[in-house]
Amino acid sequence: MILVLRALGVGDLATAAPALRGLRAAFPGETLSLAAPTWLTPLITAIGGIDRIVPASELEPLDTAPAMPRLAVNLHGSGPESHRRLQALRPGALWGFASAPAGHHDGPGWHDDEHEVRRWCRLVRYYGVPCSEEDLDLGIPDVDVPQGVTIIHPGAKSPARRWPPDRYAAVARRLRSAGHRVLITGSAAERDLAVRVAELAGLTADDVPRTGLAELAALVAGARLVISGDTGIAHLATAYRTPSVVLFGPVSPARWGPPADRPYHHALWHGTSSERGDLPGPVHPALLAIGEDEVLAAAERVHHAAAAH
Repeated sequence: MILVLRALGVGDLATAAPALRGLRAAFPGETLSLAAPTWLTPLITAIGGIDRIVPASELEPLDTAPAMPRLAVNLHGSGPESHRRLQALRPGALWGFASAPAGHHDGPGWHDDEHEVRRWCRLVRYYGVPCSEEDLDLGIPDVDVPQGVTIIHPGAKSPARRWPPDRYAAVARRLRSAGHRVLITGSAAERDLAVRVAELAGLTADDVPRTGLAELAALVAGARLVISGDTGIAHLATAYRTPSVVLFGPVSPARWGPPADRPYHHALWHGTSSERGDLPGPVHPALLAIGEDEVLAAAERVHHAAAAH
């Protein structure tokens, strides 16, 4: 059995899809298990090739994982904490970035500024596994959702990555006036924020759907446009090749942005290369520097690019 650790969120898992598929192709006869939160099951299914999900949460012991897997692969982080979680299972071999504190001296070095997709492909390539960084597409969940809508997703894990609600609402109003059917999405924890944006935009409760991950993924797959901050839904837009405008701050799109060669995805960024990492505090200045007109102009550009593609 091969056990892969990636116990994070939607965007984290989506960016690891090429590496996971590389591992699947390299070990066709092996049971491939993924240690990840079970609520990500629809996304894991959409990636394909995973035989077993081992319930896991970030940096918690892997209590339900089988001991002594033939190979453990750390697609979670640089170590040492994530390395030690896998080492506790006594695997036959551990693949991961070199980490002296964890006593793991094999593996490539960690690069802070590397794009997340490239990072994990580079890791598995170091161990001889081919990996295509373009292999980002996902299967579409078989659920009934509206098609052709414009999605505005105001939430993000940290406050620093949340563009102000009144600005999202202004964009929603203007898109609706231009003929878009606008829906405001968010997780259960972001419901109040989504409702607030809808109210400011003059939308109704019907325009704030309650979606699980499968419904959200299917909604994005059939959408006309996605506008969001640097968060999981932006990676779903990439995976389904749905036109998108992604507002970045404090982290650069060089680390988490959509593929640069796709004109129907547009990253807005007014930061500098010295700004990095997530912040717990108020909205980041790089994000505040993005204006409503700029977002609407980018939306128009990606719409035309998608039509010409």
